[in-house]
Parts: sequence; C-alpha cells; structure tokens
Amino acid sequence: MKLTRYTNYALRSLQLATLKAPALVRVEDMVQIHGLSRPHVVKIVHELGKAGYLQTQRGRGGGFRLGRPAHEIVVADVVRLTEGAMEVVECFNPDKNTCPLMGVCKLSRKIQEATRAFMAVLEEVTIADIASNRGDLLARIAPLDPRPESAT
Repeated sequence: MKLTRYTNYALRSLQLATLKAPALVRVEDMVQIHGLSRPHVVKIVHELGKAGYLQTQRGRGGGFRLGRPAHEIVVADVVRLTEGAMEVVECFNPDKNTCPLMGVCKLSRKIQEATRAFMAVLEEVTIADIASNRGDLLARIAPLDPRPESAT
C-alpha cells in the first residue's frame, strides 16, 4: 500500500491543527514545517474545509483549525476522501480493467483482502491518536515552526 503525498499532508494538516489547538494554523506554518508549496497546502486545506474536517478563516490573520474534535476524525475517512477509490491494481476498476484473469485470479482477491485489512487498521485510528505524543511532535517541529507554540 502506498498513499499519495496529498493524503500524507492532509493528515499532517489535521495533526498540526490538533497540536496547535485552539490557535489557528497558518498555511505558511505548513509550508515552513513540511517544506511544501503554498498552492499544494491551500488545495489540501480547501478540500478538508469543504469536508468539514477543518474550519478556515480567510484574510490577514487567517488560517485553519479543526472543524470537529480530533477524536471524531477517523484516519480511514480522511484517506477515503483524499485517495478516492483504492484501486491498488488495475483489475479493481471494472471500467479500466484489461486483465483476462478477472474473476478467476486469486492474486486479485488477496490484494483486495489486504486493502480491506489496511483500511480496517486505519478505521481504528483518529487524528487525536496521531497527535497524542504532542510534546515529542512539537519538539521535533520547533526548529521549523515559524510560530512556536509559545507565540500562538
């Protein structure tokens, strides 16, 4: 299994919002801490905002914060939002499948089973869980953070 960078940074955005709560996180904070392009972060924050995972505030002094409690945001749900259909192999998409083994392939069935197991693990993890070692995470990002916690 491999998730896209987009999904990774969507989860990191939610994690950072949890770490900085209740303060707003600026897009620039994500850019500096994770070394991302501003347009990439804006796109991520916009999608998470539309889905209700983040609240956004525009303009000077704007930024984003969690749109619901971190313990209510399930990682698997965010992955489904940002990844779409988990088509690990071509045959998972009947519209694009060209494999002549469809329907009799045991490999395909096992990959589907592995995908379900992967998502089942992520169903058990919330954003609160991935931010639960708050002190360690804040210490690690402190040298990169343009606005350390004491300034928020």
